[in-house]
Amino acid sequence: MTYKRKIINDPVYGFITINHPLIFDILAHPYYQRLRRIHQMALAYLVYPGAVHTRLHHSLGAYHLMCNAINELRNKGTEITEEEEIAVKAGILLHDVGHGPFSHALENKLMNGQHHETLSLQIMQVMNEDLDGKLQMAIEIFTDKYPKKFLHQLISGQLDVDRMDYLTRDSFFTGVSEGVIGYDRILKMLVVHKGELMVEEKGIYSIEKFLVARRQMYWQVYLHKTVLAAENMLVHIMARVNELIKQGVEDLKTGGTIDFFLYEFTGTMNRQSLHKFCELDDIDVSFAIKKWSHHSDKVLQLLCNRLLNRQLLKIKLQSDPFNAAFVEEKRKEAAAELALSEKEARYFVFTDEAINTMYKTHDEKINILFKDGSVKDISAIDNPLIHQTISAPVKKFYICTLN
Repeated sequence: MTYKRKIINDPVYGFITINHPLIFDILAHPYYQRLRRIHQMALAYLVYPGAVHTRLHHSLGAYHLMCNAINELRNKGTEITEEEEIAVKAGILLHDVGHGPFSHALENKLMNGQHHETLSLQIMQVMNEDLDGKLQMAIEIFTDKYPKKFLHQLISGQLDVDRMDYLTRDSFFTGVSEGVIGYDRILKMLVVHKGELMVEEKGIYSIEKFLVARRQMYWQVYLHKTVLAAENMLVHIMARVNELIKQGVEDLKTGGTIDFFLYEFTGTMNRQSLHKFCELDDIDVSFAIKKWSHHSDKVLQLLCNRLLNRQLLKIKLQSDPFNAAFVEEKRKEAAAELALSEKEARYFVFTDEAINTMYKTHDEKINILFKDGSVKDISAIDNPLIHQTISAPVKKFYICTLN
């Protein structure tokens, strides 16, 4: 059977091939096309101006790596049917389809805590109806209900193609070389043993580099202090809007889809609210912030203007929690400077914590398959670079202040 074929030119990997009707149907679906309008790295472009790539870029990149992974595993004798191949490729294309505007930053404030993975699954189920049930196997793999566990591990695991792409892609677009991983070598080292995804013994050092790169990218990019300050300001803008709405303020409406989630959404994701969610993107939130920058509420106006013009809050990180008296003093200073009450000054002076774990041992494991057939978790291998720190979470406390 011959299918039409299309190639997409990707700045990271070169040409990505699309050659199956179901993949074309997914790409053409409005719910998938929305990913063009959502930044992969939320507000990181305020620190790294090149970080303007979208969720669609990342989705296609992860799909490309999945194509390579399937080829490698087949070459090593792993049986993967054509139906399974298309299903796992569909699953990786849609793994992030549930991300809302500015991703993790607004999950709690705008979506009442609806997790993006739950939303991804709900969207996949609706798309499955639209596509006459053709996504059923993809959904089974995505939810880890399919017998071949390694297919799910390729989509969601410690060593999935999702992580391989976002580290490679985010490193490329930010220019941060610490995130560069040998994704092609890791793919070559993948193997299936007793139904589970593992890494051949000779791939240990590539995995070590992958884990170290991940930790460095978190501190240098994802949890960069200025990115944290910007994302907290965005969260506080939404918190202030929600507070004003509870007080009965009506003039916060924008005329766009975001109004539904601000004024009507109850937290229940039915077909109607899911469709509304799939109309929502970064542009709605950016427009709202521009509109609210002229609002009569001083707190909201200040937060919006400062975020729009990159006049971000100052941020300081340290290993211990901040002294309560020091925080209170900073709040009083901010209240006096901005002519606000001390309660309102909490929007400009606050503390929180950032946690970065390199490898969650209780989560999913990276198993190494040795030549003699034995299997060891990577954290159990006696290697000085990764053995000591691999699973110890690093926690930093931070304070955001006016100056």
